[in-house]
Amino acid sequence: MNLFCLLEQSARRFPDRDAVFVGTRPIQRWGELHQRALRIAAGLRERHRAGDRAAIVSENGPEYPELMFAIWAAGMAAVPVNFKLHAREMAQIVDDAQAAIAFVSPQLADDFRDAADSARRRTIVIGSAACDELLARAPCAPADVTPESPAWLFYTSGTTGRSKGATLSHRSLMAMTVAHLADIDNLDETMSQIHAAPMSHGSGMYMLPSVARAARQVIPGSRGFDPAEFHDLCDEHPACSAFLAPTMVQRLRLHAERTQRARPRGLRTIVYGGGPMYVEELKKSLAAFGQVFVQIYGQGESPMTITGLRRADHAGTDEAILGSVGWPRTGVEVRVVDAAGHDMPVGATGEIVCRGDVVMSGYWNNPQASAEALRGDWLWTGDLGSFDERGCLTLRDRSKDVVISGGANIYPREVEEALLAHPDVSEVCVVGERDDAWGEVVVAFVVREPASSVTAEALDAHCVQHIARFKRPKRYLFVDALPKNSYGKVLKRELRGRLTASRTRPA
Repeated sequence: MNLFCLLEQSARRFPDRDAVFVGTRPIQRWGELHQRALRIAAGLRERHRAGDRAAIVSENGPEYPELMFAIWAAGMAAVPVNFKLHAREMAQIVDDAQAAIAFVSPQLADDFRDAADSARRRTIVIGSAACDELLARAPCAPADVTPESPAWLFYTSGTTGRSKGATLSHRSLMAMTVAHLADIDNLDETMSQIHAAPMSHGSGMYMLPSVARAARQVIPGSRGFDPAEFHDLCDEHPACSAFLAPTMVQRLRLHAERTQRARPRGLRTIVYGGGPMYVEELKKSLAAFGQVFVQIYGQGESPMTITGLRRADHAGTDEAILGSVGWPRTGVEVRVVDAAGHDMPVGATGEIVCRGDVVMSGYWNNPQASAEALRGDWLWTGDLGSFDERGCLTLRDRSKDVVISGGANIYPREVEEALLAHPDVSEVCVVGERDDAWGEVVVAFVVREPASSVTAEALDAHCVQHIARFKRPKRYLFVDALPKNSYGKVLKRELRGRLTASRTRPA
């Protein structure tokens, strides 16, 4: 089982259909993409062994599909790296993976070379003469690999410390692909996948099911997410799907409202995940774009696949469902357990654990972290949640984000949901601050809506109407923007750091 078969089957069936676009410009057909990937694979196999790692350090680009499938055809494991990281962080990932070769975009090449231990590996600049030399080889047959062979080292975003590489096998990514087509988006050759989110992570994951069904791969001309450009692309390409972080969905909605543009005629599916989608924002986005939304809850360790909400699940007005992460995905078992691994009763909060073929085999060269995450055949996610009587899972928070104040557990997401129901609140993030009397107290960082001057007193009165008094923030700090990583996740560690700095700063 080699993931390369996904491309091979589409190329055999639709060799002359356009496969890869930049903006609205076709770049490659499926037959061309297939042959280019096999030529690069032949060049890789001349100098590298099956099982070696090959890094891709690049913005989104038309080269991504051919490089990923070439790496798999060569029997190697891909290490896609987030191009928005600092060069030192990129180098840490590539060095940790012990990559034998790194494909680096021209824009990142100089900084990467300065930061990385280049003596360990060959570095090839994408589009250079060295790339042309690989393409000059005769196509090879794809390598015969086992289902358990590493295919993708998925590195965590690094928001909580040094990145760890979740080792995803050909089996786990095939299970992810099948589950996506079964549960999320039944694609075909008349459809399009827009890669507006980073292809090193979520959008690249969804390249697999879309390639499997020969849906066109559309790279925005900006190589990223711009709401106006995304809207235009959905007007030009047929039946468009995309993976977007919740913050991207909000930006798209705000753009549509500000410009009074109609729903894009080609917009078919927005898969959202990677962070909390608050109920109020989801309602506004549904009103703006209609029933195009599908939610996934997953982790790099169980790629994009733990639970989900189908398109039909968004059709009702049940806020408990809209605020949840849905039901277990095809091929995945999900439980909520206590610290000893015993099932929690309906409605009680515990740690979410899951198992299935999709789950990683462990962290690359990190047996201690692997043993902590994989216990008794189950992946311990570190997320807290609860099942309702319908079997629907609601995500409460990361276990490390729970605020324990006066012995009571306070889940930041519940407080954030309450604050976001206020019309003058645009964004909010709740964290815990150390307190001598209470252990921790709740602090809310709030971004006001434009032209709003809402006060802490008004927000406090609002909270009293929606949540228990003991859950209210003790402080409201108004900020212009929340710090986020390149995937749109709020950097809670940075906000906690601001609180620590304010405590230690001399008066």
